[in-house]
Amino acid sequence: MIPTILVTLVVLWQLVLLGYTFTLAGNAADEAVRAAIAADPGARQGACEAAGLDKLPSAWEGAATVTCATGGGYVTADVTLGVPVLFPGTATFPFEVRGHAGAVEEEVGD
Repeated sequence: MIPTILVTLVVLWQLVLLGYTFTLAGNAADEAVRAAIAADPGARQGACEAAGLDKLPSAWEGAATVTCATGGGYVTADVTLGVPVLFPGTATFPFEVRGHAGAVEEEVGD
């Protein structure tokens, strides 16, 4: 019975890590798009990347990619994170979790 309990706990822990990675990716994308909107158009990509990586724990930050795009008055941010295997900061699964966020550019008033 003990091996069954241990395997169940390992599977549950891995599912927690997967869910947490989805949460981190979504939050990082939200932060990135917020920073991109607040930045000047020429500095958007840098502000986007910095904000997207800023709040990530170091175990997820190493393999993270953050990209922003602007078009038609709309700014989007995409964050890609690796899912750790049992212990964050060690090995990752061969698939990635993606977070996506978008916002409308604000017009500068007179």
